[in-house]
Amino acid sequence: MKSTSTKQKSSIEFKVTFEQEDFEPARLRALERLARRVKIPGFRKGRAPANVVEQYVDPNELADTMLDTMIRTNIPKLIADADIDPISIPHVDVMKHVPGDTAEIVIKIDIMPDVKLPDYRNMKVPFPEQKYAASDVDDVLNRIADSMSETKVVKRAAKAGDQVIIDFKGLKDGKAFEGGSAKDYPLALGSNMFIPGFEEGIIGHATGDKFDLKLTFPKDYGAKHLAGQKVTFEVLVKQVNEVKVPPIDDELAKKAGQKNLAALRKEIEQSISEQQAEANRRQYADALLNEIISKSKTTLPENLVNDQTLRLREEMEMQVQQNGASLDDYLAERKLTPEKYAAQLREMAERRVKGEIVLRKIADELAVKVTEAEVEQRLEQFLKQAHHDKELSEAERNQLMMRLRHDLRMDKTIAEIINFNLPKTKTKAARKRQ
Repeated sequence: MKSTSTKQKSSIEFKVTFEQEDFEPARLRALERLARRVKIPGFRKGRAPANVVEQYVDPNELADTMLDTMIRTNIPKLIADADIDPISIPHVDVMKHVPGDTAEIVIKIDIMPDVKLPDYRNMKVPFPEQKYAASDVDDVLNRIADSMSETKVVKRAAKAGDQVIIDFKGLKDGKAFEGGSAKDYPLALGSNMFIPGFEEGIIGHATGDKFDLKLTFPKDYGAKHLAGQKVTFEVLVKQVNEVKVPPIDDELAKKAGQKNLAALRKEIEQSISEQQAEANRRQYADALLNEIISKSKTTLPENLVNDQTLRLREEMEMQVQQNGASLDDYLAERKLTPEKYAAQLREMAERRVKGEIVLRKIADELAVKVTEAEVEQRLEQFLKQAHHDKELSEAERNQLMMRLRHDLRMDKTIAEIINFNLPKTKTKAARKRQ
């Protein structure tokens, strides 16, 4: 293998030539890889000798795997020899490939650029005040009471506060529209879960009543194809339930696991306080990072920004589709031209990339370390939260471990920045809690 390199401020480019003698060792490793997924009579997967495996694989697939093997094997060596710090997955372009004879490739790698940081230990960012009202506690108590309410089937017309079981079908221009129909749907009258007029239209109807509700969707409704549209809902009331909400007293508190109402209120206050403290910490961290990033100076790797822009575009379009709209609807609502939309995505991508580079630079300065035990613990938590019970392949596990290792290092770095900047008036207990 022969290679030359050209280094720039935030990237390095390798021009690599593989010659005939590089292909034979790559051929053997490629056949070992292919043997793991090729079924060969008389052999278990991965156990057949190379000369047998070669008879059962497509020559083009073998040639591609050989080249991929050579690239994968030599990239770490190129990085080590050049003594660089990659910050992204290498971009590989194949310029020429004659299987078994020669190959010319270009490898572009984004590297850690020079970064000029502000004094991130002494940022003048105020810490959010702890705010919650007595009414917040009352809201939680009301939700607890609602969760313990009892329902009783009644043979009368429905009224506000009741629960009804209904079938309904939404029609627009005489045709059913997506998401507008359901059967045996439990609806609390007064919950405002449906568009204006729907729940009000059910009040006064009893079990067995079948009727139409002619309504108009709000102009600002999320699904743009329904916003402001006139529709008809065919409704059948199948059951009316009277809801009895228990009083908020000591008896309710006992059912909720506390000895009396005062103890339950205290528990709720503590929970709200902890939630507010965590919200304040996140808000403070965001403000700190925004200030540090805006005051930092660096060169952004072009490939990294392009990749991030593409990722943001995919995320945005998926979100728009999930909300039942099209990208054209999204742009029209915000009065954005495709050019302005692209510029916004680019700006967001640059912000993300710059934030990543700045955080990584601070982590390097602070020599933030992550142990394998911490990564294993984070992996276990991730798989549990994701309800992932399928065994990971070695490649999947390594890739996930690499991402979690990076995320954990960034989390530790953010925690260090917060501790540097917490207001000096805070007590040690408050510092630890934040």
